[in-house]
Amino acid sequence: MTSITEIAPVVQQAESLAAQLDFSQSSLPEVGRLLHVLTSHITQGQIGEIGSGCGVGAAWIVSALRPDSTFITIESDRQLAKLVQQLFADKSNVRALLGDWRDLLTYAPFDLLFADGGKAKLSEPQTLINALKPGGFILLDDLTPEEYWPPEWHGRTDPIREFWLKDPRIAATEIRVTAKNSVILATRIQ
Repeated sequence: MTSITEIAPVVQQAESLAAQLDFSQSSLPEVGRLLHVLTSHITQGQIGEIGSGCGVGAAWIVSALRPDSTFITIESDRQLAKLVQQLFADKSNVRALLGDWRDLLTYAPFDLLFADGGKAKLSEPQTLINALKPGGFILLDDLTPEEYWPPEWHGRTDPIREFWLKDPRIAATEIRVTAKNSVILATRIQ
């Protein structure tokens, strides 16, 4: 397990891959450090990620993954999935899959689920809650704080926040990770 004060080589490799492909949707370093902290507390657990991208978020998870835990990440883009499989080929407790995010649910329940890509956090939030163990965490990223919304969004309700911050089956909070980016961290309580 890598210390959070240092960037693990696998994170550097994933960031390099993203730069080579000009892939701009990778997890922010601040989100990566949060994933690292959450993962470091899971022993003998199951961790999942929806949307591998170039593997940056996954690499942060892997850098803190304990030997008795497993991590499964899924990506719908064939080329990216293959590259992420290669990135983690030497990790016996890591599986990088090609498929729809719903395919990841066959590995549920999760101690930690990172809903990074796709529309799962908006289109099927109930399904995501059900994919968590009681006490399991979910991290939803790529949220824009309201003061940075474009003018056409002003006065609207954000359906992601409306659901995730109010559903009685979870305890959740929004965390600002940079000036213009936030995440929702929730735990299943029912």
